[in-house]
Amino acid sequence: METKTKVDLGDFRTETRVWLEENCPLSMRLPIKGPMDMYWGGKNAKFNSNDQKIWFERMLKKKWIVPYWEKKYGGGGLAPKENNILIQEMSRLGCRKPLYSFGIAMLGPALLKFATEDQKLRYLPEIIEGKIWWCQGYSEPNAGSDLAGLQTKAEDKGDHYLINGSKVWTSYADNADWIFCLTRTDLEAPKHNGISFILIDMSSPGVSVRPIKLISGKSPFCETFFDNVKVPKNNLIGNLNEGWTIAKYLLTHERQMIGGVGETENKKEISEIAKGKLDFLSGQIEDNLLRGQIAKFEMDEKIFEMTIQRIIDEDKTGKKAALFSSFFKYYGTELNIKREELLMQIGGSDSLLWVPNKENEADAARKFCRSKGNSIEGGTSEIQLNIIAKRVLNLPS
Repeated sequence: METKTKVDLGDFRTETRVWLEENCPLSMRLPIKGPMDMYWGGKNAKFNSNDQKIWFERMLKKKWIVPYWEKKYGGGGLAPKENNILIQEMSRLGCRKPLYSFGIAMLGPALLKFATEDQKLRYLPEIIEGKIWWCQGYSEPNAGSDLAGLQTKAEDKGDHYLINGSKVWTSYADNADWIFCLTRTDLEAPKHNGISFILIDMSSPGVSVRPIKLISGKSPFCETFFDNVKVPKNNLIGNLNEGWTIAKYLLTHERQMIGGVGETENKKEISEIAKGKLDFLSGQIEDNLLRGQIAKFEMDEKIFEMTIQRIIDEDKTGKKAALFSSFFKYYGTELNIKREELLMQIGGSDSLLWVPNKENEADAARKFCRSKGNSIEGGTSEIQLNIIAKRVLNLPS
């Protein structure tokens, strides 16, 4: 375990603020237009701009791609309070994340808890350096909310596993280099048992991908097929047939990610957008009903942000944050859906404009359609409410 030198938090905040102001390019402080405006890394990674490249390289050198991971894995080794300050200062400037990665948001925490030391030293530095674009192989055509019913098989063939089956809603599988995948390794065991967590190289013979087109016109989702795919046994994470434990742990991080926990980017305030589009009377939005809806939304948003911070501050071990992951996911996604609905109202008839093959801030209709998927992906809102009722509030069945 690394020993941490005591840091004066006031000095750390000042130094962090100065460093960010000097090193984060102005274009990396602008609102993100969409997923392809982010840097995802990967074997075939391309930067969208020189500023994006500069920002990534500077943060990598500073060890702030994943500032709270241990230094031996390529992280910055920051204590929780230091990491909170960094998040706050990035939010203040509107700094984008230098790298967007399911490896950071989901796989990394699972590796830190369940992987061998050799596996950690192999995969974690590659995640931080953006060398691998990871995707998630969980849902199947007949195993969505009932994820434990998955049927993709990994057969023991002595020195390797032979994998057959398929996954669906695999985000960015058509761009990914590797997939972290749930497979069934014991066909006789009860469905929550007999599942293992295996890492698979997407370039392996027998892996194929087919994109799924959405109503929004954009398609991050794919179907992924495994046809006699050979995978080395050392790609198994954790114990054989105990993948469900890892799956549940990883899902808490996925749900926090979908709910927007820990985001640093500044979205433009709804009220600010309204100022440029709506009629005003005596300094107020003329439409009383819409004015009240915008005010309520912005209060709910601020309360949600403060609740997240309070829960994280109360328990730096992450136990309480994991307990509340379903709440984060439910409330965060419902807020985002409400945000897109309000933007449609604010834009009026202009919001109905549909621009084919174009992604920009004014594309309200496309974003509105896409937001509906937030309440389904990562576990439906109905499933999250059930989890909150049973596991957080301890209500009777």
